[in-house]
Amino acid sequence: MEREVDVAIIGAGTAGLNAMAQVRRAGKTFVLIDGGELGTTCARVGCMPSKAFIQVAEDFHRRHIFERHRIEGGEGLSLQLAEAMEHVRDLRDLFVDRVLQGSTDEMGDELIRGYARFVSPNELEVDGQRIRARRIVIATGSRPVLPEAWRAFGDRVLTTDDFFEQETLPPRMAVIGLGVIGLELGQALARMGVAVTGIDAAETVSGLSDPVVSAEVVKVLGDEFPLWLGHPAELSRDGDALRVQAGEQAVTVDKVLVAMGRRPNLEHLGLEEIGIPLDARGMPPHDPHTMQILDLPIFIAGDVSGERPILHEAGDEGKIAGYNASHDEIRAFRRKTPLAITFCDPNVVQVGRSWSELAGRDDVAVGEMRLGPVGRALIMGKNKGIIRVYAEKAGGRLLGAALFSVRGENLGHLLAWAMEQELTVWDALRMPFYHPVIEEALQAAFYNLSGGCEGRPEPPIELRPLSPADA
Repeated sequence: MEREVDVAIIGAGTAGLNAMAQVRRAGKTFVLIDGGELGTTCARVGCMPSKAFIQVAEDFHRRHIFERHRIEGGEGLSLQLAEAMEHVRDLRDLFVDRVLQGSTDEMGDELIRGYARFVSPNELEVDGQRIRARRIVIATGSRPVLPEAWRAFGDRVLTTDDFFEQETLPPRMAVIGLGVIGLELGQALARMGVAVTGIDAAETVSGLSDPVVSAEVVKVLGDEFPLWLGHPAELSRDGDALRVQAGEQAVTVDKVLVAMGRRPNLEHLGLEEIGIPLDARGMPPHDPHTMQILDLPIFIAGDVSGERPILHEAGDEGKIAGYNASHDEIRAFRRKTPLAITFCDPNVVQVGRSWSELAGRDDVAVGEMRLGPVGRALIMGKNKGIIRVYAEKAGGRLLGAALFSVRGENLGHLLAWAMEQELTVWDALRMPFYHPVIEEALQAAFYNLSGGCEGRPEPPIELRPLSPADA
């Protein structure tokens, strides 16, 4: 059986659905091909169930500050783990249903359930069906990395694919990999009463390259659960449990959550068989501004691209790939200011250019503010952390930031918007800052940053002179 369409999209996740929207808008014929579970990684096993899980943990953890506020009875509160996990799954199912209702539920024969493999740059085979397409979009997503040898430990080793299916939580766990997912879930588990040990072969956590912010994160979160850094983890059986060793340290646990990153789903597509070279990571060469692979009629988008495995970036890549797949002229699009958030408490946020990109440059100024004396944070009982902001010394244009701060998810957006508009530190200081708010910590970091920048306006720097046009 053969079928011919303008565009074939492989993968019905965030990137694939956004690509499909662009193809529909252009009035092109298409098929959407997916053999896995529908509903997107974000809604099913990623962003949404993890945030529901974290919210339960944060609400339960808040009881520790009740006595300070003279609220009695906090230590008598308990958490019903089985019911809490069911609540997380209920919310997860709600989010998945919303995705399905708005995307694939009513698609008919435009949705093909199966796994695709390339026959040529313009042809796919799906369970014996031949699909000919003028252009093809690869949006097959990714899956958790799990060392092959660890599969022998069965259901004692978890990834995010099965973590939220646990009916309850064991008393002892290790989290291996302290990137975004590992740090978030590790802290949440500890706050729910699980004895957690966090382990990472790197010396930093959450992908941070700013050493000052990283040290603060390790110090603060290390007070909540042990963090073993700088040594890879090794697993072995210990009776009915698992022994986890990292360097000189070892712990016996009931289960292990492996959060060592994700691997693009590319190997079964047959890219090499149609002449597409793959690099050491198994990735095809592509342009991140057009999402085109070489000069072929093939585009790649989302987590599978290996560029920026974050939902809003996957959506943008899907839009770029879908637009170019459905138009004759291939257009390059400007990518947004990088923004990454780890929803631990306080939040870890990286915006714009990272410290690793800027370190050692003598034309970069750094400003910082610690959260300790910030009034609003002190009132909330969340005055731990630090904000670090980077700018060009000449002129003060904002370049990047790393922060470990309460409501960092909100501060990070303000910073990203400012960098997207290419604002300077002087522009930022002329913005309104209410009192008392967490944003005052950002204001203080800007003041500190301004001291290292040239081109300071006439004082007071917060005020903008009235121009004749304003009168």
